[in-house]
Amino acid sequence: MPLSLTVLGTASPHPGPGRPCSGYLVRGGGAEVWVDAGPGTFAELQRHTDPRRLTAIWISHLHADHSADLLAAVYAFAYGGMTPPAPVPVYAPRDCAQRLAGFLGRPDVRFLDGIVEFRPLYDGHTVRHWNLRLTSRAVVHDTEAYGLRAECQGSVLAYSGDSGPCDALTGLAVGADLFLCEADLDTHREGEQRVHLTPEDAGACAKGARELLITHVGPTLTREAAAGRAALVFGGRTTAAREGDIFSL
Repeated sequence: MPLSLTVLGTASPHPGPGRPCSGYLVRGGGAEVWVDAGPGTFAELQRHTDPRRLTAIWISHLHADHSADLLAAVYAFAYGGMTPPAPVPVYAPRDCAQRLAGFLGRPDVRFLDGIVEFRPLYDGHTVRHWNLRLTSRAVVHDTEAYGLRAECQGSVLAYSGDSGPCDALTGLAVGADLFLCEADLDTHREGEQRVHLTPEDAGACAKGARELLITHVGPTLTREAAAGRAALVFGGRTTAAREGDIFSL
């Protein structure tokens, strides 16, 4: 199976009609990985695969617009007739399981046994599922956060997660066939910590990639404007991600 990306959601910071928050399905080498679980993306995931087929779930950070639909998945797996044949590995920042348990009013995470298996991310974390290799890099945000590099049979997909400009983000993009990158901000405010990217930042970070795909565009921008501004800096093929888009690498 060649490497592919299916866009499930792109909205920031909340879902809109027909537009869930951040979420993607990455397929390659026999594996199917749900990358980020923003609100609304579990429903969209079911348009493209049976969730029981998931090889893994990967969460960039624990802000709700990237992780809240883990709750929907747990309910489906536990109570909705979608119990997977084996616990699904969830690669996420530490405390993900505890937050989910707390939301449900559970004293610990044992109720998740047999459904999902949480495995903490760290900078340089690497895992292989069949012929799909996932490498995580810590990026700059206002909470523990990671970008992702997915490699399969010579093809490379890079994903920014949520991040301000940083060397790790630029490194993820080098040699990527497709760089999926946030462009949340119209502009940086003076003196404010840079924890998101402007379109120009996204274009600069993508310089080492073959193609740039803009996502997570905030409410002060349109997708078209963000992609156009990023393209002026990147200098290569640049498009805006839309729900239902499928990219084969």
